[in-house]
Amino acid sequence: MSTKSVYTEEELVALLKRRDQQAYSYLYDSYAAAFYGVIQRIVGEGEEATDILQEGFVKVWKNIEQYDVGKGKLFTWMLNIMRHVAIDYLRSGMRKKEQHTDSLEPGTHVRGNETHTKVDHLGLSNGLDKLKDEHRIIIELAYYQGYTQEEIAKELDIPLGTVKSRARLALAQLRQILN
Repeated sequence: MSTKSVYTEEELVALLKRRDQQAYSYLYDSYAAAFYGVIQRIVGEGEEATDILQEGFVKVWKNIEQYDVGKGKLFTWMLNIMRHVAIDYLRSGMRKKEQHTDSLEPGTHVRGNETHTKVDHLGLSNGLDKLKDEHRIIIELAYYQGYTQEEIAKELDIPLGTVKSRARLALAQLRQILN
């Protein structure tokens, strides 16, 4: 068991793959707040968000062998797991859609300061601020509120192809901004 209090991503992944409990505790302590904020944006506050966070970390623990460092950062891989668990929860019928979606006017800028603050150590907040409004809203609806591209198209009253194009462009711009 490791006694180190700070790990590089490479060290952390290696320890997690060896099922090191202290590394897993470090992982939880380092990332839980950011993921909780994202989950809250998708399902709302409360016990549900906490349960989803727990379930997401269990999935990370059970599936760490599937993580491929060549395909992206550990945080991004875990964020996708957390998002999928939250979205699966919403789609499972355990929560009505009306409870997780509010009507937005086209061009409205959604801003969840709590979520952006919790993941700001990644520079994501600054990256999102540099995107055009039309791109930023697509990313925020998809990643922070759990909307599908089809739902975004309906919500913003724009064609699905436009949503897909804007999402692709926004993600490419974010990659450049954050690298």
